[in-house]
Amino acid sequence: MTFEVKPRRIILDLAVTLDGFIEGINGEIDWCIMDSDMGFIDFLNQIDTILYGRKSYELWGEYTPETDVSETEQELWDLVHSKQKYVFSRTQKVTDDKAIFINDQILEEVKKLKNKPGKDIWLYGGSSLITSFIKLGLVDEFRLSVHPVVLGEGKPLFMDIQERLNLKLVHTRSFSSGVVQLIYHLNRD
Repeated sequence: MTFEVKPRRIILDLAVTLDGFIEGINGEIDWCIMDSDMGFIDFLNQIDTILYGRKSYELWGEYTPETDVSETEQELWDLVHSKQKYVFSRTQKVTDDKAIFINDQILEEVKKLKNKPGKDIWLYGGSSLITSFIKLGLVDEFRLSVHPVVLGEGKPLFMDIQERLNLKLVHTRSFSSGVVQLIYHLNRD
C-alpha cells in the first residue's frame, strides 16, 4: 500500500491597508492590528516553514520582543522562531543554524521544498519576493487581512504584476477591530 504525499501549500499571509499597502512610506507598520481572535497562533501551528526576502528577514526573521510583552505575543514569537526559515537573497550567501539562504533557482528550490513532507509554508515577504513567487505561480493561497486604514502612500502589496491572476474566494471573516480577512485560492482551472 502506498501513500501519496500531498505537496505542501505556500500561503501568502499578510496584513494590508484598505488602499493596498503593506508598509507606510518609511516602513512603518504601526497601523497593523493584532486582534487576538484573528487566529494567528492557529495559523502558525498550521505551518512549519517561513520564506523571507533578505530585507524582511533582517527586520523580522530573528526579531526578539521586549521583555514586557503579553504572554500571547511571546507565544507568537516563540512559534515564529520554532519554524524552519529560508531566506531568498541575491547578495547574502551564508547559511547558518537559524536560516537556509537560497540565491538562485527559486522555482526548482521551492518545488523541492513543497514536495518534502511537512506542514504548509508561509510566504512572509517582502514585496519583491512576493512578486517573484506570484510570477512563478508558486502561491497557492492568498490570506490577506485588510486593516481599516488608508495610508495614501507606502509600499504596495502587488508590484510589477503583468499577468492577470484569477482567484477564488474561499473564506471571509470580519473582526470587531474592523479587520476583514479574505482567503483566496489561485484558480488553476
